[in-house]
Amino acid sequence: MTDSYFEEGSLVGVLTAEPLDRVLDYRAPEGGCWLGSFVEVPLGPRKVLGVIWGPGKGDWDIAKVRHVIRVLDAAPMREELRIFLEKAGAYTLTPMSAMLRLATRVPGLSDPPSMRKIYRLGRGEPDRVTDARRRVIETLTEYGGLGFTLKELSDLAGVTSSVVKGLAQMGVVEEADTPRDAPYLPLDPDLPAKTLTEDQAAAADALRDGLRQRRYGTTLLKGVTGSGKTEVYLEAVAECLRAGRQALVLLPEIALTSEFLSRVRARFGAEPAEWHSGVTMTERRRAWKMVGQGAAQLVVGARSSLFLPFQDLGLIVVDEEHDSSYKQEEGALYNARDMAVLRASLNDAQVVLASATPSLESWANAAAGKYTRLDLSSRFGDAVLPQMRAIDMRAEDLPGQAWISPTLQSEVAHRLQQGEQSLLFLNRRGYAPVTLCRACGEQVGCDNCDARMVEHRFQKRLVCHQCGETKPIPDACPHCKVEGKMAAVGPGVERIAEEAARVFPDAKLAVLSSDLFGSARALKSQIAAIAEGDTDIIIGTQLVAKGHNFPRLTLVGVIDSDLGLQGSDLRAAERTFQLMRQVSGRAGRVEKPGLALMQTFQPEHPVIRAILSGDEEGFWRAEAAEREAAAMPPYGRLAGIIISANEAAAAFDLGTHLARTDGPLQQIGAVVYGPAPAPIARVRGRHRVRLLVKAPKGAPIQSAIARWIAPLKLNANLRLSVDIDPQSFY
Repeated sequence: MTDSYFEEGSLVGVLTAEPLDRVLDYRAPEGGCWLGSFVEVPLGPRKVLGVIWGPGKGDWDIAKVRHVIRVLDAAPMREELRIFLEKAGAYTLTPMSAMLRLATRVPGLSDPPSMRKIYRLGRGEPDRVTDARRRVIETLTEYGGLGFTLKELSDLAGVTSSVVKGLAQMGVVEEADTPRDAPYLPLDPDLPAKTLTEDQAAAADALRDGLRQRRYGTTLLKGVTGSGKTEVYLEAVAECLRAGRQALVLLPEIALTSEFLSRVRARFGAEPAEWHSGVTMTERRRAWKMVGQGAAQLVVGARSSLFLPFQDLGLIVVDEEHDSSYKQEEGALYNARDMAVLRASLNDAQVVLASATPSLESWANAAAGKYTRLDLSSRFGDAVLPQMRAIDMRAEDLPGQAWISPTLQSEVAHRLQQGEQSLLFLNRRGYAPVTLCRACGEQVGCDNCDARMVEHRFQKRLVCHQCGETKPIPDACPHCKVEGKMAAVGPGVERIAEEAARVFPDAKLAVLSSDLFGSARALKSQIAAIAEGDTDIIIGTQLVAKGHNFPRLTLVGVIDSDLGLQGSDLRAAERTFQLMRQVSGRAGRVEKPGLALMQTFQPEHPVIRAILSGDEEGFWRAEAAEREAAAMPPYGRLAGIIISANEAAAAFDLGTHLARTDGPLQQIGAVVYGPAPAPIARVRGRHRVRLLVKAPKGAPIQSAIARWIAPLKLNANLRLSVDIDPQSFY
């Protein structure tokens, strides 16, 4: 055996994704294996996936040690990825088995290399066009030149396999044999790029210089909405590709990928690899394999693409780095923004954090000199930043059950006359957040959660936004059985759409909300139609705030600017500020000036004043001063402890026990708050209790919490999870 090669029969340690939380001893297979090799091993009566993690310990009866079954056809896991998984697991207090699952979420990894039949759009014409045939053709057209297996294409188009085979016989669909996992087309970094403005060119040069040094560094790329941040960091991607290294671009929302992929194709002449829930299983396997072989130069993906087996990762871009969707809230609780910085530091890679409204953590790191900061202060081309004004709702004459003020109505009507688009924004899905019985006062709640059910009138259902449970909208009250007294209380985007249709009967409306689209393809199609001017009034949730470019949009009306200011969330002010600035930035992105109007009952609120004044640095300084005075993140440490059980008493008993035995936390100067019921105290039938640990900034909070919870012996009813650096407190 050398340092990294294990000869046949020698003892090897194998980490599996099974919840055992220890490395198991096996004997190396015939032909031996390498450190990091992906292998199949016997575990009881089953065969499971594992990775050679090092030499075996020999602390097991040698006679009973079994052999590795086989080495899989995949590039061995590199040392930097193994270290990344260990460090990320230690930081988030996640077991190594769960970390390995993040790095091996790929279908068919253990399948042997083979050929497969795929189906693409051919050149023939159908003898007649049926609805089913049209759906197949539209699906293939929508996905460009991608090939699909018969099942994938049938499922995507919603047809039987015989429809696809019939089209193949006519030549409308092309059937071909191809290797299961093929390299991606090469990207050309030297194709002509867009002409950059002076400050864009300066920022691109700075990023290129960082990449040429081939060492770790993080840059906060802060630019006003529409300033061309994407073009700047694509030049960094080009420099990374010239150096023969791989690049990763993280996007917060799958709906953004379509427009971004078009820009990548225009800049580099070919498609990148994609890694998110919207790609087929076949493409996920191909992307994983080709990334490991270095045959995918650029990956565009969701937060989980951080765990792909890159051969030589030179650049990670986190676009809209402030976005809360980068925090994984189930299973392994990690923040992709922070993990991107960790992974880059182990790869001698550069990180670009891009945002018009950065997170306070990134702002503070740049202010402290930990990150380089580059600013783009003006919009690209002729576009100018929108004018921003408040509508004081206390002075508006608005009838009950109406939410679009007369002032906002007048501005929308003016845009309609000019042939321009308006956006009405409300960050609340559905028709109404509460359904109330006017006879007995009962609010319809979820049977499995302590949450009110939200009416989705377009779907004719009540939906729990915690667990996804749905039920029909009732005619009679489920509590008192009185009929005809059920009332929707408060507005969601569907209700605003209903009001807009009544006020503007001749306008063409479109509602953009994630729950209204069955697929990413349908959402992408709607966004493209809006961008082409097919809509007069857009009604949307925060989905519209994320990077879309609507050239005809000149008015943004925020229906409830006060919504995010309610409650005791640590980041309420920050999130409201970010969301309002992002939404207002949708207006006036081409040659026509834009206007953003914010309906508010609190125009004197510091956050509203900061948004209207445009004094972003003043807002961040004030917010930072408040957090620092309270020793809250990023000037202190927080960790959430979430306990759940079938019975509330069991969860509280464990929480109380923990609060009374906080010796390891006291040793580092930490304080424990709670236990207290979680704001939503029951989810999916389980009762939830929270504790909050607050510690000084430099305190070793992870090791202290590990010592604190180590003695616990949890029965099958109890679950405990630790959330380091929590982003939400529900």
